[in-house]
Amino acid sequence: MPAPDARHLLLPLLHRTLPDTVLGIYLHGSATLGGLRLHSDLDLLVVVSRPTTRPQRRALVEELMKVSGPPGQRSRRPVELIVVVQDDVRPWRYPPTCDFLYGEWLREEYERGVTPAPEPSPDLAPLLTMVLLADAPLYGPPPADLLAPVPHADLRRAIVAGVPGLTGDLDTDTRNVLLTLARIWTTLATGAIRSKDAAADWALPRLPAEHRPVLAHARAVYLGDEAERWDGTLLSGVRPCAEFLVRAIEDEAQAA
Repeated sequence: MPAPDARHLLLPLLHRTLPDTVLGIYLHGSATLGGLRLHSDLDLLVVVSRPTTRPQRRALVEELMKVSGPPGQRSRRPVELIVVVQDDVRPWRYPPTCDFLYGEWLREEYERGVTPAPEPSPDLAPLLTMVLLADAPLYGPPPADLLAPVPHADLRRAIVAGVPGLTGDLDTDTRNVLLTLARIWTTLATGAIRSKDAAADWALPRLPAEHRPVLAHARAVYLGDEAERWDGTLLSGVRPCAEFLVRAIEDEAQAA
């Protein structure tokens, strides 16, 4: 589902389920960092004027499950959609509050009837930074009109804070974890937020030779150039590669 379809499918859905509260809807992530790949989510941030109600959040879940699909499915691209209340993120404070989150990795919980609730989310620091840099409104004014800039110190703090949770998912979400670790390392070292494949391009020549095939495979799968298959020497190399990336992140964080 390319970006233009987001306007046709998701904008009416959002205005229908959140009437009179939507201030802005913004693309970010892969769609604005080099283009959507086979395994890319369609990432959207929605800024609203007041908190969502539980019935509204449940309605959003039900509607989004109809238009979002599992990663790698060509007919329905996975959607990651986050809602923030403007007063929760402007003026800026850390950690910011996420009012609503939809992502395909939570589908089983949604199907069991779980409804997302507002909660503090350090991950919003890099996300809001990407939204401001992308400046890609689907609805509403430029994002800088609604969002405060994230201090660089809070951006670094947030991405480092997410590392333990990432590594806990290494066995079940190998490709994404490896690419996200490379992305965190890249951002800490250069200050730039790159796409996952571009972050891998930056990291690969900086890895010891024994770790390069693992990250290269993760990159190739993300781009749709190879089938995802973690076995043999690749599988045995996953954890050592991840451990090297984590150490590199820790070194960059301590060097600041």
